[in-house]
Amino acid sequence: MKSSAITLDCADPLALAEFYQRATGLEPHPKSDADFAALSSEGGVLLGFQRVDGHRAPSWPDQEVPQQLHCCFTVEDLDEAEARLTELGAGRPEHQPNPGRWRVLTDPAGHPFCIAGG
Repeated sequence: MKSSAITLDCADPLALAEFYQRATGLEPHPKSDADFAALSSEGGVLLGFQRVDGHRAPSWPDQEVPQQLHCCFTVEDLDEAEARLTELGAGRPEHQPNPGRWRVLTDPAGHPFCIAGG
């Protein structure tokens, strides 16, 4: 079995794909539309975003609305990456379990993701 995609539920797939495209530099999939958008990676795994009516963002760190999964990204410099990502629209929750090693941010749809120093 080989992994082919990771897909996040959201209210606006094209907007969330744009955020992650700007954050990662991955290329938009040519068949992206308002119901499902994706970014193509060099390794062949798609990062997908699917429209879900009534989507409720995860409420990390509390579990009223569980996160269910999160993506992790390796970065050269944590402070620089955090500044760039928050400028692009990422949020920074107050609770940070280990800010010296990794940072928890949230994408514009509220999904938590981590950046870790490489």
